[in-house]
Amino acid sequence: MFVATLIAAGKLTDEVVREAIDRLDMTGHDVGAPHWLDEHDAADIYFQGSLVSARSELAKMDHGALDVVVQPMGDRAKKLIIADMDSTMITVECIDELADYAGLKDQVAAITKRAMAGELDFRAALEERVALLGGMSEGVLAECRYERVKLTRGARTLVQTMKAHGAHSVLVTGGFTAFAGPVGEAIGFDKVVANELVIKDGMLTGKVAEPIVDKDAKLATLTAEAAKHGLPLAETLAVGDGANDIPMITSAGLGIGYRPHPAAEEAADAAIRHHDLTALLWAQGYPRRSWVLG
Repeated sequence: MFVATLIAAGKLTDEVVREAIDRLDMTGHDVGAPHWLDEHDAADIYFQGSLVSARSELAKMDHGALDVVVQPMGDRAKKLIIADMDSTMITVECIDELADYAGLKDQVAAITKRAMAGELDFRAALEERVALLGGMSEGVLAECRYERVKLTRGARTLVQTMKAHGAHSVLVTGGFTAFAGPVGEAIGFDKVVANELVIKDGMLTGKVAEPIVDKDAKLATLTAEAAKHGLPLAETLAVGDGANDIPMITSAGLGIGYRPHPAAEEAADAAIRHHDLTALLWAQGYPRRSWVLG
């Protein structure tokens, strides 16, 4: 048994729900009656048939502000969330904003964009960008965090609600501890894994301490945390936006691209392009009355 969850950033109409049912029916799926999670916001459609063909068919729906998550019914409510930080749990890329204080934002942001698209090796791109920040005062880190870093809408509600229902949560990022620590605390993550900038005499040296958190480290965090809590990967959720998130996205029980770069979107089980992060609560079957608002 599978479930397709339709999530609207605007209003989810009965007509759109009916179209989804008709598309599944016409492609040979055995479709049940729809169920509103929250009326005109999110609806479930249960069906039997092919997961792959259902995803392909429902992806053809063209209604602008509609997100669709199709997955097996079993293990739908996940017990572990592993989340990227930059452009996922927060609205910016911290290294790009930090570079702005040195007048280098355009140069650094161009490298970031290519790295997130999978066009550059993440480690090499990280080292290149951090090297450009050498000589910056340590105090700029806190200044940048205070002035530029904003939580993505729904981030705290997503994590707090999952925790209230017994899930564990880990923020894992190729970004830096100076940002990830406070962000993880503000959202309520149980654990934070991030890179550490090397600082000497109050100045950034332009180096990153080993070991570097890259795509392999993100995947290792997913598998280690699942094992630690005695969870099969089917009971895990991974969410991110860039190429360095792909291994954890493809290995998790539900891999989500959040407003993702094309490579991450292609690899993910589903993409959230329109709604905020609370869409992932509807995807897990949680109606709004069960959310922990934050």
